[in-house]
Amino acid sequence: MTPYRNLGGNSNVVAYEVAEDSIHVVFKSGACRNYLYNSVRPGMAAVERMKSLAAQGHGLNSYISSVVKDNFARKW
Repeated sequence: MTPYRNLGGNSNVVAYEVAEDSIHVVFKSGACRNYLYNSVRPGMAAVERMKSLAAQGHGLNSYISSVVKDNFARKW
């Protein structure tokens, strides 16, 4: 897992792990804190955008909450 840099200072994202066709995101709070987003849900365009935002350390939580929403492959 890679720690999320959280440059904005108020993200709920703690860490992430990138794979070829997915991103696993760990959040600070919530009943389920681990979410998997992949090429099926929400699709590769969204996954690539999430990978980019994760690497930048800014905007990932906002993108998920405003664009991706509940369109995840798995949560636990």
